[in-house]
Amino acid sequence: MGTNSAPRLDAVCGALADSTRREILLRLSRAPASVGALADAFPISRPAISKHFDTLERAGLVERMRRGRSNLCEVRPAAVLEATAWLEFYRTHWEGALDRFTLLVETEEETP
Repeated sequence: MGTNSAPRLDAVCGALADSTRREILLRLSRAPASVGALADAFPISRPAISKHFDTLERAGLVERMRRGRSNLCEVRPAAVLEATAWLEFYRTHWEGALDRFTLLVETEEETP
């Protein structure tokens, strides 16, 4: 991942850092919903839910689509896939480093 994706990755990680926003994403992954329906599912105000949704939208994790007289919200998986690719790179890096460290320790223990 190049530096061009850094601002988006920062926005995605920032958005995912909040448990309410993660719960919103979970609910939207099951089915699209309106911001009002999402607000009814949480014990916080509609303006607070709207702010959380705006953060998710700026990060590219969700989008609003006009359906008749209401706005329907859906998950946009592309931003999550970019973050997953970044995390996967570091996961494989650290797994390899830990495997090499384990091998070194085992080799040192066998050497008199």
